[in-house]
Amino acid sequence: MGKQPTLKDVATIAQVSEMTVSRVLRGKEDTTQATRDRVLKAAKSVGYVPNRIAGSLSSKRVPLVGLIVPSLSNMVFSEVVMGVTKGLETTGLQPVFGVSHYDLKTEEQVILEMLSWRPSGLIVAGLEHTADATRAMAAADIPVVEIMDTDGNPADFNVGISQIDAGREMGQAFLARGYKKIGFIGTKMPADFRAQKRLEGFSGALAAAGQTVVGAEYHQGGSTLVIGRKMTAALLARCPDLDGIYYSTDYLAAGGLLHCLDTGIDVPKQLGIAGFNGIELLDGLPKKIATTNAGRFETGLKAADLIQKSLNGEDPERIVKLDTVLDPGETL
Repeated sequence: MGKQPTLKDVATIAQVSEMTVSRVLRGKEDTTQATRDRVLKAAKSVGYVPNRIAGSLSSKRVPLVGLIVPSLSNMVFSEVVMGVTKGLETTGLQPVFGVSHYDLKTEEQVILEMLSWRPSGLIVAGLEHTADATRAMAAADIPVVEIMDTDGNPADFNVGISQIDAGREMGQAFLARGYKKIGFIGTKMPADFRAQKRLEGFSGALAAAGQTVVGAEYHQGGSTLVIGRKMTAALLARCPDLDGIYYSTDYLAAGGLLHCLDTGIDVPKQLGIAGFNGIELLDGLPKKIATTNAGRFETGLKAADLIQKSLNGEDPERIVKLDTVLDPGETL
């Protein structure tokens, strides 16, 4: 956590008065465009965000913890939210939620908006952000926890699994069971950095055994059973000799399993299938999907704990790497 930049810092860089900076940042139109551009550029350069808490509260923090995830409709992130909420319930802090929709510019806007309310802490999914968002978080002078991925350089605290390791372990699981012609199906890529890293680890495991990902199918929308069925049909039509498919999510893998059941493909004898996330809701399928449990609830719980310990003046561990748990289910 660094020293939080002030209005005076921005004014010094922009070579204008603090009053001018204040008016520009409040959207007043009584300055020249050149002055406005200079002030906004200076504010971004130091990660300054305006304080929206008026009067006597302006120098204090509010008992809120911002939590920004790519989606709230996806059960994966809902479990993270539940973990954070549980972890904060006896602390006097309340979580407030923002959604990035897997878009870094949208995430930047949500981060800046949340920081403008002077929260006590911030939790953000992932390690990839825009330069402006990164500067703002570094300058916020509050505990910031980046979650769900430990493959990168966190700004402050970090909780999650190694996505690369998760992909590598699943690749090794396919190889250990004798699969040789393996494809990949994913959504939201490359915007889903965590799925991209799992594919990197998976491909690395195959490469170490002299194999490659034979074919891939991508979709920019969300992961659903219907999409999983359609993508599986499309990939098998192009690569009919595949004997395995790794999916970026359990929902896609479940759709793939349903396609195989409909078309008479024996899983796992003819085609091995695996997903990611460990979604318990899918346990009612005819066969249990091979998957990796990413510890989503535990991630949220631990992130909340780091926020609270930091605010209490403790010095908690900066990086908490959780273990991946691979479950071969009945589809490998």
